[in-house]
Amino acid sequence: MNEFVIALGWVGIFSPMALGAVASSIGCSIAGQASIGAMLETEGGYGRFVGISAFPSTFVIYGIVIMFTLNREVTLENAGGLFGVGLLSGIALLYSGIWQGRACAAAINASKEKPQIFGLALAPAAIIEGFGVFAFVFALVISAGIA
Repeated sequence: MNEFVIALGWVGIFSPMALGAVASSIGCSIAGQASIGAMLETEGGYGRFVGISAFPSTFVIYGIVIMFTLNREVTLENAGGLFGVGLLSGIALLYSGIWQGRACAAAINASKEKPQIFGLALAPAAIIEGFGVFAFVFALVISAGIA
């Protein structure tokens, strides 16, 4: 039983990085597919479409920083905290990355029809980034209290 608890602690340490990488991959894929479609339908402005499709890539960076912050010797006393903070912050990053990719895809699709709204169309994606940052900061602050 003790080995299982210790294993959960290790899962907690590495979950934010793994789930952040999945989040960035899925989010960039969703936005990238919209970007490719927009390039086929427009005569220019391709750089902004490609740039926006990379917007969800930040979640893997947040996950890596959380992983390094949580990285310590895993004991029976701290395994539960490492597991809880790591897994839950990783899930928050995962959802943020996926939904930000969808918001970026919507911005790309809207701006191909009406280029002047490009900046405003990115507001939902920026708000979703804020939620990812909240999870990131939460994990950093809480991890300081884990033995």
